[in-house]
Amino acid sequence: MGQEILREWEMNLRSIVFILTLLALLPGTAVAAAAVTCHYTYGGETRSVSAHATDTPYTVVPIKIGSYFLLRVVLEAGSAAKIYTYADHDDGPVAIHISEHPFPLARRRQAPGFTGFQTVYEPMRDGELQYWCAAGAATK
Repeated sequence: MGQEILREWEMNLRSIVFILTLLALLPGTAVAAAAVTCHYTYGGETRSVSAHATDTPYTVVPIKIGSYFLLRVVLEAGSAAKIYTYADHDDGPVAIHISEHPFPLARRRQAPGFTGFQTVYEPMRDGELQYWCAAGAATK
């Protein structure tokens, strides 16, 4: 009777190991360094900025785009991708657009990227910034 229990336990353990091995081999289940890349256009020039997962989102510094905009891309580890657009006014930055997306991203195709094509207007100086973001770090 003890041998039967031991054999049954061994079979269950082998099944668990087999299932875990299959899960590890599935595409997209491997743990990798999470990153997002946003492609932005301002004044006829297109550039990219990448953000990697962070546990300290308040330390992420926005990048200056032209003389009107600030763009801050934050990837909160295991939580959300957040894109903040600020108008760089004389009396300090003012948030004019905030976009938040659950991360890791759902497995769906959306073009372009997971944000779609975004256009942000700065009303005081009549500026326009366009961007879209996709999962993964930028390649050079």
